[in-house]
Amino acid sequence: MELILALAIGVLAGSGIWLILRPRTFQLIMGLTLLAYAVNLFIFGMGRITLNAPPVVDSDILHTAQQVADPLPQALVLTAIVISFATTALFLVVLLAARGLSGTDHVDGRENRT
Repeated sequence: MELILALAIGVLAGSGIWLILRPRTFQLIMGLTLLAYAVNLFIFGMGRITLNAPPVVDSDILHTAQQVADPLPQALVLTAIVISFATTALFLVVLLAARGLSGTDHVDGRENRT
């Protein structure tokens, strides 16, 4: 399971970086989104992938640290999802405004204007 998660994080991060380096605004936004998903999976994976473990410790039963799921990465991922959504919306508005002012979809502005 850890190998599949590591491969998914690597593919998402690599694809996101490749798309960020592309000169189009839509590809830039999609690259940032994929990179945010990769970071979210990485943070989620740091909390150990534990099956059938209680997220909250019951005081009546004695649990060891390996029998309990860590809720902190889950809370961090929820916060990161909200932040990445807000930054994606902000980038979309800024890039669309830049396209309206420059008349081109290229980030560097070298394409013929429409």
